[in-house]
Amino acid sequence: MPTIYEAIGGLDGLLKLAAAWHHRVLADEVVAHAFSHGYHPQHTERLAAYWAEALGGPAIYSGKYGSVTSVVRMHSGNGPHGEMDQRAIACFDQALEDVGLARGHRLWQPLHDYFAWSTNNSMARYHHSADDVPEGLRIVKWSWEGLVDR
Repeated sequence: MPTIYEAIGGLDGLLKLAAAWHHRVLADEVVAHAFSHGYHPQHTERLAAYWAEALGGPAIYSGKYGSVTSVVRMHSGNGPHGEMDQRAIACFDQALEDVGLARGHRLWQPLHDYFAWSTNNSMARYHHSADDVPEGLRIVKWSWEGLVDR
């Protein structure tokens, strides 16, 4: 069985999904706030590389862009933001449909589950301070069955 990375079409498929999600979140009045301070000009490419590594593809993010600790720190220290998180997940679900992966498609559920888990766990764990994020975090791996034990 192919990995989720392979099944979505590799990096090209994830670039399309990342671009669709980025478009959706910038249009959402609540989620867009997270980007109001600005964002890296290669945000879409970096996001696709991160997802690629998590979903069974090559270690592009870790090898080219940096550590997971820095990503989690960027998402930390802002207090609880459950509504924003849920809206970001809804934007992801809409982005899946935008790229032709409607509910019922075999990729929809594992991709939704990965994004929801990552949003509610990895990226939302350190509400109090970015300084609480430990060094040495690694990208969590995800398969058709869900979280892959490390």
